[in-house]
Amino acid sequence: MTITLAEEIMLLSLDDESGAAKQREAAGWAVAGGILLELVLAGRVSVTGRQLELTDATPTGQPLLDTRLHLLETWLRGKSRRRVTDWLTKDHTKAVGAALESLRDRGVVLETHHKVLGVFPTRRHPEADGSVERELRDRLDAVVLGGADPDERTAGLIALIHSAKLGRLVFPDAPRKETAARLGEIADGQWAAEHVRKAIRDMQTAMAAATVATVVAVT
Repeated sequence: MTITLAEEIMLLSLDDESGAAKQREAAGWAVAGGILLELVLAGRVSVTGRQLELTDATPTGQPLLDTRLHLLETWLRGKSRRRVTDWLTKDHTKAVGAALESLRDRGVVLETHHKVLGVFPTRRHPEADGSVERELRDRLDAVVLGGADPDERTAGLIALIHSAKLGRLVFPDAPRKETAARLGEIADGQWAAEHVRKAIRDMQTAMAAATVATVVAVT
């Protein structure tokens, strides 16, 4: 089963048994960035500097991506480009729900309903098909811990994990310093076409700026 980068990040952030999301805020930025990167890889969107541009509105065939593609087209309101940080700030919380729904529809996770303190309704997503996450973690371990060369999508996923500071979540038992160094090496490496690497760098900058802006607004 091929799942999107955003779904992979969401899956990595879920507790397998309880279905609760860990580091939900950080994962949200990475999920939104993952959707954007998928659209860059598919030739639908370009990210240059601080600007995002829709270059092709043709559907990709992936419901999660195509929904975001339509929302992006509407959000641009006829403008040729807008700031990446504005889109990520707008989309990062909603992208989490969209990724969870997609995983549920694929049968990878379940959806259960609970009440916090017996009053506030909440949904959780325990694992239904563990094979998907096992394959994903084996692939990441081979590259990050085993030193294997990443393919383009795996390297893009690792770059997103690194930029959202999710390394400890994904590799909880690995040596912290060595793992962080390897994540950084892959994120900065020659693993893709220059325009894709540049898009990743610009999105990393945008995610960092958006995160800081959100923290300042809250405090």
